[in-house]
Amino acid sequence: MNNEKVNSLQQARDKIDQIDVALIELIASRQFYVDQAMRHKQTVEDVQSPQRVKEVIEKVRTLALQHAVDPDMVERLYHDMIQHFIQRELKEFRP
Repeated sequence: MNNEKVNSLQQARDKIDQIDVALIELIASRQFYVDQAMRHKQTVEDVQSPQRVKEVIEKVRTLALQHAVDPDMVERLYHDMIQHFIQRELKEFRP
């Protein structure tokens, strides 16, 4: 990660805008692989996979702490994203 000091509000906003583009691209990639994983799921339980959700949440909370980011905020973001993907999968799921 390249955290460099900026000299103005506009520079900070430009950096934030660049990060937003990167975040959206990463979410799109995550969605692509969620779609790929769905092809290998056999049951609704496989789609909902509470144990996997728990593992992911624990992992991202740990990563957040390692990067000095609020783990509660990260958990909420991931919870919302995961629930969205689960609902999306359930709409498409054909056992």
